[in-house]
Amino acid sequence: MPQQQGSLPVYKSNALIEASYRLTPAEQRIMLVCISQVRRDQPITDEVLYSVSADDIIALTGSASHTVYDELAKAALRLKRREVWITERPNGEGTHKETLVTGWVQSIRYRKAEGRVELRFTKDMLPYLTQLTEQFTRYALGDVAKMTSAHAIRLYELLCQWRDSGERVVTIEWLRKALQLSDKYPAIKDFKRWVVQPAVEQINEHSPFWVEWHQRKTGRRVSHFVFTFGEKTDKKTSGITDKRRKPKRTASADQGSQGVLFGIPRHLIEQQARPGESYEDAALRLLQKKRDQAVEAEQA
Repeated sequence: MPQQQGSLPVYKSNALIEASYRLTPAEQRIMLVCISQVRRDQPITDEVLYSVSADDIIALTGSASHTVYDELAKAALRLKRREVWITERPNGEGTHKETLVTGWVQSIRYRKAEGRVELRFTKDMLPYLTQLTEQFTRYALGDVAKMTSAHAIRLYELLCQWRDSGERVVTIEWLRKALQLSDKYPAIKDFKRWVVQPAVEQINEHSPFWVEWHQRKTGRRVSHFVFTFGEKTDKKTSGITDKRRKPKRTASADQGSQGVLFGIPRHLIEQQARPGESYEDAALRLLQKKRDQAVEAEQA
């Protein structure tokens, strides 16, 4: 596989990003490698075969295991049996939603001598992967290649969908459904410990994003998770290198390309910045304040 494979873009419709499904990391990698091969500039039929080799997986993950092909073959078979539940409004209009239950792939061809498998997408899946002109999410295949948590890959996609806002709020009920957790981790402390925290840690370690999170209550019950995130290059692109620099108190300061810094809206940074404090320092202080408040609320 060419070295630039990790930079190949993955496109998914937002409806698919928010769909309810459960895939292992190995199954996710197979799907993402195939999706990165989809041509968006021409009609695609369900007759097209997409190839994933053991070498592809090795190059993405850095694995040197001699059982990569066997693991690839088993993951492909499991993928054949997986369901995905996609809920959206017909033609993007109206108030009533419909749910489509479909599979990811309709057939698999094993080419063991060549160390690869070939997959054919189901006909119902194709519209969510091709000819996307609006309401889609894009990221690089390499962003998630080294993640070993399926929840981390899903959460990263959900954050990419809201890349421009720097914050995403989801109900716990919705997130459980999206991840198809069923009855697993019914206690909120276990959900945080085994799903949310490991996912956030892997995103911070392996992706271009940094992520912070806290919980929100409705009454006395924890009902939402709030994810604050941004590009790790924010420090370089913010233009703030002198920590003695004071933020300018101008109305245009929040009209930059991001509108946020470390997930904090620029107008709030301006309002609460201390004398002599840079945008960067003020944003980090406000972010830590939010985190401390979340911890206090959790302990209350």
